[in-house]
This record gives sequence, structure tokens and C-alpha cells, in this order.
Amino acid sequence: MSRQIVLDTETTGLEPAEGHRIIEIGCIEMIDRRLTGNNFHQYLQPDREIDAGAIEVHGISNEFLADKPRFAEIASRLLDYLRDAELIIHNAAFDVGFINHEFSLLGQGLGRIDDYCQVTDSLALARKKHPGQRNSLDALCKRYEVNNSHRDLHGALLDAEILAEVYLAMTGGQKSLLLHEDEQEYGQPKDTAIRRLPQNRPPLPVIKATAAELLAHEQRLQAIAKASGRPALQWD
Repeated sequence: MSRQIVLDTETTGLEPAEGHRIIEIGCIEMIDRRLTGNNFHQYLQPDREIDAGAIEVHGISNEFLADKPRFAEIASRLLDYLRDAELIIHNAAFDVGFINHEFSLLGQGLGRIDDYCQVTDSLALARKKHPGQRNSLDALCKRYEVNNSHRDLHGALLDAEILAEVYLAMTGGQKSLLLHEDEQEYGQPKDTAIRRLPQNRPPLPVIKATAAELLAHEQRLQAIAKASGRPALQWD
């Protein structure tokens, strides 16, 4: 079973080294690439003022957070939720840096979040797949036709929901190369009988590629090699 959690945070500012804190955490759980609905969402009282520039981005005010719990009150529950999962985070260094900073402030020797979880940076993944292109979450939504029209302001849970859709689209493909697993999933019986072709069957025709088709194939391989930065596989 593969358990992945798409995670996003909102903060009081840009740098934890300057005393900035997490004010919202949003997590979307996926098991075997399926959304489970077992999500985690929490607003937090940061015990400091939010930068005006940050408020313009996420719209969360100091007054709204006045009665919210502090990170110390939810840390154990959050860690239990995240433990042993693969975290999918866009620009992971930012969110991981803030979570690790919050852990350090607790003074409990918790270490780092990557001691408990594998971290996958979806921004690094997008840059590898789409070099030289814009790979912000909004740009990826447009590229993969994910609807983000309801995203006027940033929000941790909303952005995690959108990123989950983008990640599934960006890494899409067959769930399994074994056809019988898909058949069993949909209630179809698996036929294990061996079927032999008749011995007197006519020979199969061999249709060779034309010169134009061979040239087109070679040009396609060169284009793939240029886009990927490494030679395409070829067979003699």
C-alpha cells in the first residue's frame, strides 16, 4: 500500500530564521493514488504579527487566528498523521523548513520531518518534466487543465487539493502493468487457461518500414533525446 500526503502551509512571512511561523497546515491523503478523504487541516496561533505582504497572499488575519491552537497543541497529532507517508510538497524546501523550525521550537528533540517521512518536491519534478517552462502551481493547473478558478487567495488546504490533482495528472499512467490485477479489481474472472495457436496457421506477414517512416522515426528519437537531455533508446 502506497500512502502519500499532499501538504501545504501558510505562514506569517518568508523566513523561519526571522521568527516567522506556520499559521495554516493543509494535508490531503492518497492511498494507491486515490483520494481517501482522510485529510488534516488546522489554523494556528503564531504568537506574532503576520507580515502585511503575507496577508495579501493568503488573506488570513491576526484577528482570525487569535483563538486558534498553537503548534505545540497539535504537533503530536500532526506527526502521527504524517508518519511513514510520502509527502508531496510544491517547493518542498519552504514548507519543510518551517515544519522543522516548529519542531525545534518545541524543544522535544523531534528532529526533522524527513526523519519520519519521505519528501517529494513536486516543483523539482515539474522542472524535470518541463525544463525552461513556468512551473508554478497556477502554471501547472493551466498545463494539465486543472480547474483553479476558485483560488482567489492562497490557502493551505485548497492549494493541497489543487496540487493533488496536478500531481496525479503530472505522474499519470497505468496503475499496474499486470492486466489481471485490473480485471480482478473490476470483478472480472481471471482466465488462466493456456491457449495455443493452430499449427497449420499461415505465416504472419512481415511489413517493413518505408524509408520515409524510418526517417520520421529517427527524427522523433532525436527530438526525444533533445527534450530529455539524454539519448533515446534505440534498437538495431
